[in-house]
Parts: sequence; structure tokens; C-alpha cells
Amino acid sequence: MTDWTTFLSALTLALVRISGMVVFAPFFASTAFPLRVKAVFAGAVAFLVAPLVAALPAAHAELSFSALLGELAVGLVYGLSLTLLNEMLLFAGQVTGVQFSFSLVNLLDPGSSIQTPLLGDLFQLFGTLVLITAGLDRILLASMIRSFRVAPMGAFAFTRPTALLIFRAGAGVFFAALELAAPVLAATMLVEVAVALLGKLSPQLPVMALTVPLKTITGFFILTAALALWPRFIEARFAALLDLAERLIAAHGSALGG
Repeated sequence: MTDWTTFLSALTLALVRISGMVVFAPFFASTAFPLRVKAVFAGAVAFLVAPLVAALPAAHAELSFSALLGELAVGLVYGLSLTLLNEMLLFAGQVTGVQFSFSLVNLLDPGSSIQTPLLGDLFQLFGTLVLITAGLDRILLASMIRSFRVAPMGAFAFTRPTALLIFRAGAGVFFAALELAAPVLAATMLVEVAVALLGKLSPQLPVMALTVPLKTITGFFILTAALALWPRFIEARFAALLDLAERLIAAHGSALGG
């Protein structure tokens, strides 16, 4: 009876930790997956890892309010850190859409029920494709399972420094988005300058009628050429965010060990 009770406690704690990641992390949080599929997936993974993580030396497979909050905090550290990747792609798409003269072309995001830019949705879809083809979703899941050794079950607490580091990482989203959109921004800006100079040389030239199509055509050409570099860029940002999550968990684990 004691072993069965311990298993159920470990299963519940593992399920809470994995669910926190599934709710927010890229690919796993996609609205393309029904809630029942996500629930079955999280339950299956928790069922498989519960006996293993409960047997670790420092694990505390006992249900309590603080233990549940700690497991949820670990999942949120992974989920909130990795969701910054989607925010980066969304912001890059919004900035690029303005240069493409698509600032008024928005779609309703079924996940958040808000208006999102057209190119932002396109960038997020491309980012999801990179995650799948590169196997980054499996790397994230493996890192989550390894976290049970670094931060034993029932021993993690979400502290203020951890939250502040995640918020500071959010500031880097804007710089990364500008890096991603930089080729298109530079090309379309040069088009604007060139058309403006032509307008000064020839006042009869319909500048307004030329600027929008030239910017759009040039932007699409540069964007198509830059797509070859996107997988490496997205993988690097994903690796950096995953490393941030692992360092936050490991720092707490080291503090517990000390």
C-alpha cells in the first residue's frame, strides 16, 4: 500500500511538472493539438517517468501544497522561457509586416483570441516547422526529464530572482526579432530612400504609387533569400532559451545541495 501511495504521489507531481511545460512551451502548446491529446501525452510521460524519478536519492514523493507549487514552477520555468521564441517570431513578423505595408492585415489567433499580424503567424508556423524538423521538441522533453535529477521532485521553489531572470530574458526578444527582420528592414528602407531621391529629381513621378509595390516586391525577395538562414538562427535562439531554463533549475538545485 505504501509503494502504491508513493507511486500515485510521484505520478501526480510529475504530471504537474510536465503539464506546466506542455501548456506554454512551443510546439507542445500549439492549438493544433486537442486538449485531450495534450492531457493523454502528459499523463503517459508522467506515468513512465514517475517510478524512476521517485527512486532518486533526494526525491520527496509526498503530496503537499508547496510540493505541487514547486513542480508547477519547474514546468513554468521551461514553458515561459521557451515561449519567448514564439514571441520573438511574432514581433519580427509584425515589424516586417509594417515594411511590407501589411500593417492592417491581421488574423484572429485561436489560441489567444486576439488579432495577430499575418506575417507573424507565418513566422510562427515556420518556427514550428524548424522545431519539428530539427527534433528540438524531443530535446526539450529530454531536458525536462533530466530536470528531475537536478531539481528533485518536491524540492523546487519558484523564487523572485528566477522570475526576474525570465523577465530580463524577455527584453532580449525585441533585439532578436530585429536581428531576424534586419535584412528586410534594411532593403525596404533603401527602397524608400531611392524612391524619395527619384521624387526629388522628378516631381512628376508618382512616388506614393511606386513605394508600396517596390517595397513589397523587394521585401519578399529578400525574405525568401533569408529563409535559408532562419533554421540556424531559430535553433540558436531555442538553444539559448533552453540553456537559460536549465541554468535556472540547476542554480536552485546547487543551492539545495549546498
